[in-house]
Amino acid sequence: MNKNYALITGSTAGIGLEIAQELASRGHNILLTARREDRLKDIAQQLIADHGVHADYVVADLGDVSAPGVIFNFCASNEYVVNILVNNAGYSINKKFHETGEEEEEKFLRVLGLGVIALTKRFIPGMLQQKSGKIMLVSSLAAFAPPATGWGALYGPVKTFVNRFGDALNLNYRSQGITATNVCPGFTVTEFHTASGMQDAMDEVPSFMKKDSKTVAKGAVDAMMKGKSVWVPGALNKMLAFLCNTLPTSLVIKMSSSLAGRRYE
Repeated sequence: MNKNYALITGSTAGIGLEIAQELASRGHNILLTARREDRLKDIAQQLIADHGVHADYVVADLGDVSAPGVIFNFCASNEYVVNILVNNAGYSINKKFHETGEEEEEKFLRVLGLGVIALTKRFIPGMLQQKSGKIMLVSSLAAFAPPATGWGALYGPVKTFVNRFGDALNLNYRSQGITATNVCPGFTVTEFHTASGMQDAMDEVPSFMKKDSKTVAKGAVDAMMKGKSVWVPGALNKMLAFLCNTLPTSLVIKMSSSLAGRRYE
């Protein structure tokens, strides 16, 4: 039996779910992890039925400091070998920085940042042993943009950090058969904005700025399999990433204010 698995965090909705389906359609066994056991169970059963792969799940909240260990131990006890790691779990805090508690911000950083490090640290030794491995870090176009107002002061900065972490992984491990791909979507139609209390702002974003999650997931998996270091979906988003990196911040903010759903109000 093939014991190699693709582990996807935050895999019950949005881009994470679509990535799981895309990888399963390519014949990869899938290990799902998120907080909602009912959704995890249903999705695992559907992947098995639709694609004939093996699929399993482990319930974990990456906001809990023990979650990476729970996930790793589950894999070890079942002899699952994670040769594809998709760090996708994430959310945003739709509050001003002074309105959030320290514990709320710490949990946020664990999910989007520290959890990514912890899971990668646990699974990369096995990839080194196999001399191969694929790591996807689902980041954001916000990693290139100036920090925004009202969308959580730490969201853009932690995504920038994730990108630099991916760069470090490539620098250290590409020569040993392991590649990391920073996936940087722009506005993607998922449950993310509703769950984060930002659907009204998302509704104001022009339709030409939005991508559907299935298209983003397919492109992300293609990029990961090719070992690309960074992937930004669509010509417009690529141009925006380039402009964010080259134009003065004041000009980027003026340009973005009319496109980003009150992101810079």
